[in-house]
Amino acid sequence: MARISPLMILPPAIFAGLTAMFVLGMGRDDPDALPSTLEGRGAPAVVVTPLGNEPVFGDADLRGGEVRLVNFWASWCAPCRAEHPILEQLAAEGVTIYGVNYKDKPPAALKFLDDLGNPFAAIGADESGRMGIDWGLYGVPETFVIDGKGRVVLRFAGPITERVLTTDIYPAIERAAAAE
Repeated sequence: MARISPLMILPPAIFAGLTAMFVLGMGRDDPDALPSTLEGRGAPAVVVTPLGNEPVFGDADLRGGEVRLVNFWASWCAPCRAEHPILEQLAAEGVTIYGVNYKDKPPAALKFLDDLGNPFAAIGADESGRMGIDWGLYGVPETFVIDGKGRVVLRFAGPITERVLTTDIYPAIERAAAAE
């Protein structure tokens, strides 16, 4: 009778373990979603500088009142250009959007707004990227839905498309309004 060596059992055991990890990993809700520790917590401080003559928003603008969006963008960001019509649509629907111009040159940012329109109720510049770090920014564009108490309801990384607007942004705005 042949004797089974422990080394013969090791490869099938490793394979079974890797298979189990793969199957469990497939059960995650959205493998592309980036985690956010901010959701459900108060929005971090707003620390921006003026961008040209545009109205500037501050910390108090996010605390108390209606639902708002905070959108991080830059003129050098192609996806920001792609999502811009959606932001204009939201602004036309009455959604208050605050813009944070991220690590950009002010003349380029102002030209971007002149060329495409300005959907922002107020804007601030984050030239150093410090506010982006505090908000856990992965890159631009990123949009945060803030409820009337100043809590982050949703963080969406990437450009807002029609699909994202329907499946993520509008439902988050509704949740935020219900929380007031």
